[in-house]
Amino acid sequence: MTLFARFLKDESGATAIEYGLIASLVAVAIITGAGALGNNLNNTFTNLAGKMK
Repeated sequence: MTLFARFLKDESGATAIEYGLIASLVAVAIITGAGALGNNLNNTFTNLAGKMK
């Protein structure tokens, strides 16, 4: 019974999971932002190349 009570009080696993979730959300935000920036740059250079012809 004391092993079970000690397991319930241990929060180190929950903290590690929370940090993992935060890191994954930050990674998704960075990937989304980089994709949008890449599309924007591609459109800008395509328009610039069209004007130079």
